[in-house]
Parts: sequence; C-alpha cells; structure tokens
Amino acid sequence: MYDFKIGVMLDSFRLPIDEAIAKAVSIGADGFQVYAVGGPVSHEGMDATRRKEFAKKVADAGIVISALCGDFGQGLYSPEINKVILEKSKRVLQLASDLGTKVVTTHIGVVPEDKNHPRYAIMQEGCYALAKAADDIGVRFAVETGPETSKVLKGFLDSLGSKGVSVNLDPANLVMVTGDDPVQAVYNLKDYIVHTHAKDGVMLNRTKPEYIYGVEPAPAGLPAAFEEVPLGTGSVDFPAYLKALGDIGYNGFLTIEREVGEDPAKDISMAADFLRDTIKKING
Repeated sequence: MYDFKIGVMLDSFRLPIDEAIAKAVSIGADGFQVYAVGGPVSHEGMDATRRKEFAKKVADAGIVISALCGDFGQGLYSPEINKVILEKSKRVLQLASDLGTKVVTTHIGVVPEDKNHPRYAIMQEGCYALAKAADDIGVRFAVETGPETSKVLKGFLDSLGSKGVSVNLDPANLVMVTGDDPVQAVYNLKDYIVHTHAKDGVMLNRTKPEYIYGVEPAPAGLPAAFEEVPLGTGSVDFPAYLKALGDIGYNGFLTIEREVGEDPAKDISMAADFLRDTIKKING
C-alpha cells in the first residue's frame, strides 16, 4: 500500500499568504512549504509572538507545514560566503523548529563530479557546518536534487558522516538539468530523502549545470536548456517514481511546486488530482 501526503509550495499560488493557505486547504492539501527568506514568513521578520500566531493560524486551518525553504540563492563556494550562509541558516533552522516542522530545503550549488576539484572541499566544509547546526536543533537541511546526478550527490552526502544534511528530491530538476533517472535517484538517495517536490519537466538542450546555476557565465546565445510543464506531461514517470518512493518506505510529502504558468492555482489543483489518481492506480 503506497501512502503519501500531498503538499503545495505556498509561494507558487502567487497570492497573499492567508489566501494561499485557504487555497491549499481548498484543494485538500495535507501541508505546505513556504519560503523563509524574505516575505511574510521570514527568519528575520518574525519575532516570538508572530511565530506563535502563525503556528496557531496553520493549526486552526487544519493543515501542517511540510518544510521551510531556506535558499539564499548562493552556492557554498567560498569560506567567506559559507560563514554568512551558516549564520542565516541557523536562524532558519530555529524558525522551522518554532513553527513545528523538521525540514528546511535549500540549494548548495553544483557538487563537482571530481572529488579533487577545489570547489568540492569548500562545499564539504560548508555542509559539515550546516549538518552540525541542523543536528544541534533537530531539524534536517534537505539539499534539492538537480545540479548533479544522484550518484554524485550520494557520494558527497556519504562523505559528511551525518544526516543533518539530507535530500529534498525534485524529480523534474533531475530530468531537466542532468538527464538523470528519478527512479534510480530514489534508490541511490534512499537513506537521505526527507521531503520531495512534485514537479515535472523536459530537457530541451543538454547544458552544463554550472551555466544553469550561475557557477560559470553562460555563453551568449545559449538555447533554453529545459521547460517546466504541468505534472504528468513531462519526462518524469510518476507511477514508477512513486512506486520507488514507496518501496524504500517513504510516506512523507509530495509537495507540488509550480514555478511558471499563467494560472498556477489551476495547475496546482490539477497536479493534486493527478497525484491522487496515480497513487490510487499504483495501489490497484
């Protein structure tokens, strides 16, 4: 029996937060993820009183917070940047704990395939510190998949010796950026998956991930690398992917993220229905 929770990325609705929560409830979501960098739910702008008020608002709505997004838009590429991100990340971890969620998703940049690449050791050092901070508070930092293959990411995470830094598995990023197989990624990363994004897409042109994620300047005139599309219309084999998640014992959130499109609320509602139908089919 495959059993998952349906979540939504609250910011994808592009609505004021109270309206977005109401919309999440209206489509039958079990929980939501929300950005904790800027905006109304912020590690900087919410004092203790506001945190308690927001937690109560969520509980009163009959929904939970699946995760916070603590992405600062920078890779862990230099000791100086890493120190700044670590201090900010500690505040996001505390916010997550105060709001009753145990997951903070983030991007750490592109992990080099070559372990001798200078960037590898710097990223490793930054993630050691993030893992310790997460362990100290009892919250997981979940690295979003996509910039590198799941095999490379697993090797990197194994080297940390801690699950304080874990995985937010985004199957669309894998097919759009690296051409990696989301099903195999589930099995590769099974010991680290604590949250997932339900998103779909297609690769249009194979492009160096370092160009896509801004690690290196992209050549002029580079064609579009990928396209995000509504759930079930892209390259992610969702029946096989969900079966793989169930096979490893994952029963957490499938959090719908819709970053493009003219009517995101409609797309998110359709995505929720698609996931429920797919779960029902794989359950026979």
